[in-house]
Amino acid sequence: MKISDAAYIAGLFDGEGSVEYKKRKQQKKGNKKPYDFWSIRCEISMTDQGVMEWFHETIGFGSLKKREAKKSWTGKKPQWRWRCSFRDALIFAKIVWPFAQVKLHKLEQIIDHYEPMAQDLADNVVDLAEERKSRIATNPWHNLL
Repeated sequence: MKISDAAYIAGLFDGEGSVEYKKRKQQKKGNKKPYDFWSIRCEISMTDQGVMEWFHETIGFGSLKKREAKKSWTGKKPQWRWRCSFRDALIFAKIVWPFAQVKLHKLEQIIDHYEPMAQDLADNVVDLAEERKSRIATNPWHNLL
């Protein structure tokens, strides 16, 4: 995947996507005691089929499904929803992490969940000011800005 594609995908995801990183309770049939499980998922929905097909093809994993419009929806257009979960969500988080802004913290939670020793910092917090400086320094177009 090209860096420009990963950056564009991160921008789309920051604006239109969502990250779920939550511990939930579930109860199996016949079992009285509920148990905890992690719900880890990344998804993005849009009405533009072409953009969503490009997104899915470029990422190369996850599922893309059409959601028919409900009468209560304002625009009454069908939505296209791309979704991935668990280890695929980890792969996705690692692809978009360098470019994410809005969803950066949630993506880091997914990465830390599966790779707790990946961070150099003991508190698993990224210094955003230093990260931005690093991104600007490694950006080949920073002289044009």
